[in-house]
Amino acid sequence: MDLKPHIDRFCRRFEEVEAALTDSKVFENPQKAQELSKEYARLKELVTDGRAYLKVLVELKENRAMVESEPAGSEMHAMAQEEVTRLLAEDERLVKVVQQGILPPDPTDSRNTIIEIRAGAGGSESALFAADLYRMYTRYAEGRGWKVETMDTSPSDLGGFREVIFNVTGNDVFKRLKYESGVHRVQRVPATEAQGRIHTSTATVAVLPEAEEVDIEIRPDELDITCCRASGPGGQGVNTTDSAVQIIHKPTGLTVRCADQRSQQKNKARALTVLRSRLLERKIADENAKYAAQRKAQVGTGERNERIRTYNFPQNRVTDHRIEVTLYNLPTFVEGDIDCLLEPLMNDDLNQKLAALKL
Repeated sequence: MDLKPHIDRFCRRFEEVEAALTDSKVFENPQKAQELSKEYARLKELVTDGRAYLKVLVELKENRAMVESEPAGSEMHAMAQEEVTRLLAEDERLVKVVQQGILPPDPTDSRNTIIEIRAGAGGSESALFAADLYRMYTRYAEGRGWKVETMDTSPSDLGGFREVIFNVTGNDVFKRLKYESGVHRVQRVPATEAQGRIHTSTATVAVLPEAEEVDIEIRPDELDITCCRASGPGGQGVNTTDSAVQIIHKPTGLTVRCADQRSQQKNKARALTVLRSRLLERKIADENAKYAAQRKAQVGTGERNERIRTYNFPQNRVTDHRIEVTLYNLPTFVEGDIDCLLEPLMNDDLNQKLAALKL
């Protein structure tokens, strides 16, 4: 795939946007100015990476020629060979970056994200697994410098979660975590199993881009809002006031409950944020469904009826069934080191989109 024409296109558009931003009239329309500023930042990075890619191609050609011309075993031959190895790795990285730039940017990729984890089949063990997934994602977020804020929890008797909802804030959160939507399956010996038998349990993960008011319009008459006393751990201030808020969206029947804050107003605001995000997810899923015939699978669109991943503790393996990749590093994976599967998933998604565009 010849990337130079695309890089030239990035450069031309970058110059156009840069010139447009020098016109003071653009800032009379704040929304237009914001859109151009975002496009400018994106194109500036693409142009820089694109030029770096073209430079790598030239250097690769020069060093390969040196490898062929210098005697094997000589110092110059070894240096050139080492440089070829380095440049090939850089070439691979930059190709992916430029290819991603060819695709139209997904406006939700830069959004903050709401993650909902629910225990599935397996009783108490599934609730414990839900808690393990929550810990895995919070560890991953901490490693990337993202902020995690719990919005609502429904603890189980043994220390797990029947349900936990939390918000993740940072750069490109949804871009990376959207591939986690689906049914996660665990195979292990539960702590409550006296005879050492392996059990299979599941938990469902929903990853929602945080919606803004301009994305989804909700009329007050569409909502049924009730306040009640929070239950469970949380201290005197939480449990003795009517701070918990439950919102039912009448047109869809969606129900959202938030109770982690002492303030009723804060819980209401959080509940509305979750509701908007769920409605936005439905909207995105409906739009993606129009193109389902063009792709073998929908990635990150809320289709959770099939398991996406298996965590097998006796075999120390984690398998992602969408890309048929198995790794034998389960202990580090559940501690938050999940990029080893996120990167292949992102590459697979990129390749599918490029194929759909016949690039």
